[in-house]
Amino acid sequence: MATAAGGGQFHTTHWSVVLEAGNPDGPSAAESLETLCRTYWPPIYAYIRRRGYSPDDAQDLTQEFFTHLLAGQRLSQVAPHKGKFRTFLLASVNHLLADRWDRAQRQKRGGGAPLFSLDAQISEQGYQLEPADPLTPEKVFERRWALALLDQVLGRLEREQVESGRGGNFAALQPFLTGNPKPGEYPAAAAALGLNEGALRVAIHRLRHRFGECFREEVLHTLSDPKEIDEEMRHLLEVLSE
Repeated sequence: MATAAGGGQFHTTHWSVVLEAGNPDGPSAAESLETLCRTYWPPIYAYIRRRGYSPDDAQDLTQEFFTHLLAGQRLSQVAPHKGKFRTFLLASVNHLLADRWDRAQRQKRGGGAPLFSLDAQISEQGYQLEPADPLTPEKVFERRWALALLDQVLGRLEREQVESGRGGNFAALQPFLTGNPKPGEYPAAAAALGLNEGALRVAIHRLRHRFGECFREEVLHTLSDPKEIDEEMRHLLEVLSE
């Protein structure tokens, strides 16, 4: 990943994708932008649901939000100094909801066919797993945001392990990345992999270290200022621990 440089340049982030999409004279960023939309569909959907919308309305509004993003709308004023990407998305969806409220009595919902397809049932199932406590929409959004980042990191780690011929090892070691082992789990995993327990602990330590590196890099992609990385990491870890 590129690092911050002088002359007004900035490290490679999700901002790079939205800025390119908002530049009509630049190369197409449709594929990268669509990847971002697929990644962050769940937190946006969960936020809208917690705002009191039904599953159908939340699906409709989330689709509308990302369709606008894919089309490069509302990006002309975006600049890398605007801050955190999650803050940008949350402010943008609030703008959409306010605008939709204003239009609700004047036009019917609808339009053309969606520009991309997403599994709304999976998003609704994920939303139903949220704690029953009355979390604010913002808290729900941040939790789903952090989980989306974790999913990206785990997917990246799995691809790395498969490409290096250790895909089977990753499947056995993944449960130890984000949770404490239960009694008997270490010996069982060691036996399954044909390792002694000491070698297993070394393998877990190395994978956790790589997991931490990838998580840090993924979070960095969402920031315009690399100096915010430690604060953002602490915040997301707190969100995940709540």
